[in-house]
Amino acid sequence: MSNHEIKDRFRGFLPVVIDVETAGFNQKTDALLEMAASILRVDENGDLYIYETLEFLIKPFEGANLEKAALDFTGIDPFAPDRQDMPEGEALTQMFAKVRKELKSVGCKRAILVGHNAAFDHGFLNAAIERADIKRNPFHPFSSFDTASLAGLVFGQTVLAKACEAASIPFNNTEAHSAKYDTEKTAELFCEMVNKWKRLGGWPLIENEVEEDDMAAIFHSGK
Repeated sequence: MSNHEIKDRFRGFLPVVIDVETAGFNQKTDALLEMAASILRVDENGDLYIYETLEFLIKPFEGANLEKAALDFTGIDPFAPDRQDMPEGEALTQMFAKVRKELKSVGCKRAILVGHNAAFDHGFLNAAIERADIKRNPFHPFSSFDTASLAGLVFGQTVLAKACEAASIPFNNTEAHSAKYDTEKTAELFCEMVNKWKRLGGWPLIENEVEEDDMAAIFHSGK
């Protein structure tokens, strides 16, 4: 088994880092305003890196709730005249087309969402998928990798800015709370933690693994 193939690293899943900026905390009622996705690859040394980042500005869906406190926090004006946004269904269709192309290119069977406090991003993603009535979702519907939990383990920090600081990743608080910036910083953090684990000896994967059928034969033979 090659340890330089991303399809061999995460059980056949392709990690895609997602961040969303929203007009509140309720995935069913509050608007999805920005979404970004960083597609990851493995280089010739077996290290994870950011291959490509996609960014989408999204029109609030019809009837969406817009919490003033959330808009003030992110600084997003969903009705700015120069805002080049699109319906969430169109954004999802474009992103999924890119993800499916990457899945085919690297031989992965499905994408898995990576996020900082991933349940939040996953919830808004799934709600938008449901509203847009998209049937072919390349992402696992409920599994994800949460960098807040991983960073708590690796660096003792769960806030994205603090975790990046502990990992020696530059972080500019004035640029934070845009989907693209937060996605790329989350992706850098995830790559650093995965690569750090490899440097510590936790990867490459064990080679010459005994197949399940061989293990069963050994067990039943009593050897």
